[in-house]
Amino acid sequence: MLLPENTSFILYDGYRPFQVQQYLFTHFSEQIKKQYPTYTEEEVLEETRKYVAFPSLEPGHSIPHLTGGAIDLTLGDLVGNALNLGTDFDAIDPKSATRYFEQHPNENEEALKYRRLLYNCMIAVGFTNYSEEWWHYDFGNATWARRIDAQQARYGAVVAEVQDNNVKECRYI
Repeated sequence: MLLPENTSFILYDGYRPFQVQQYLFTHFSEQIKKQYPTYTEEEVLEETRKYVAFPSLEPGHSIPHLTGGAIDLTLGDLVGNALNLGTDFDAIDPKSATRYFEQHPNENEEALKYRRLLYNCMIAVGFTNYSEEWWHYDFGNATWARRIDAQQARYGAVVAEVQDNNVKECRYI
């Protein structure tokens, strides 16, 4: 058993349609412009890409969530309350980096403990972690394949046409 008895996973995000990826990229970019008003457009783009993959359907430009092979999750108690992992999910903050509290161990010992637990559980079952986000893990997509030096990904991108929150059509690209 990898998790302590009174601990659960809380899944925030998995497969993400392209339209949602576009929205999130724009939303995060606007947030970063507000948070860092002196940043140039290039700096805003670079910072945005730390937290959201650039929305593109070009071959060879993999968007992890578009494959269904990326998940965003945290640890919780048994009734679904998130545990303290040091930042909110999707926080635009240097503290969002997975190893932040490894480098600042006295800043938040509880978050350090829970991040280690989440990381070790996910790695033990074959996932890889995106280092800028403690909550983001990949399995089977191109990002995962690069990190483990696999010959190819197991999952490619899926484009879904969504209307009124229902999938109308999907295709693999």
